[in-house]
Amino acid sequence: MTTTAAHTAAAEADLQAIAEVVATVQRTQRAKDPEGFLALFHPDALWTTAHGKVLIGLDAIAEFTRAVLPNATWDGEVTYEVAHTQFLRPDVAAVKVRQVYHAPDGDTEGAPLYVMTRQDDGRWLLHACQNTSVRVDED
Repeated sequence: MTTTAAHTAAAEADLQAIAEVVATVQRTQRAKDPEGFLALFHPDALWTTAHGKVLIGLDAIAEFTRAVLPNATWDGEVTYEVAHTQFLRPDVAAVKVRQVYHAPDGDTEGAPLYVMTRQDDGRWLLHACQNTSVRVDED
């Protein structure tokens, strides 16, 4: 395998691993599974909710998630998909996600940005994340 081919294969493997993290976010949100969700975070993570609550460190993220996620109520389901991945370094990626809440009274959308880091064991973890609600302007 050439160096270019090896690099391309590694990048594809990273993209697949990143997509799997986003898919796990979807699964754990739907299942209201705080522990599965929290396993995706770097210990020094920073998370900002769609409503602007800033959570610094895994302990703060865990306290919030364990209090909110199991009791969350919604009609319908949420989907998450990778919209774009930009590698800032080989081990750091900015991942734009399209988040859609499919509810009986209509869909609403979020536009999270996940900065993810690849760990020494190859796992990609959420490191700095901002969840943003998408407002729809009515004409």
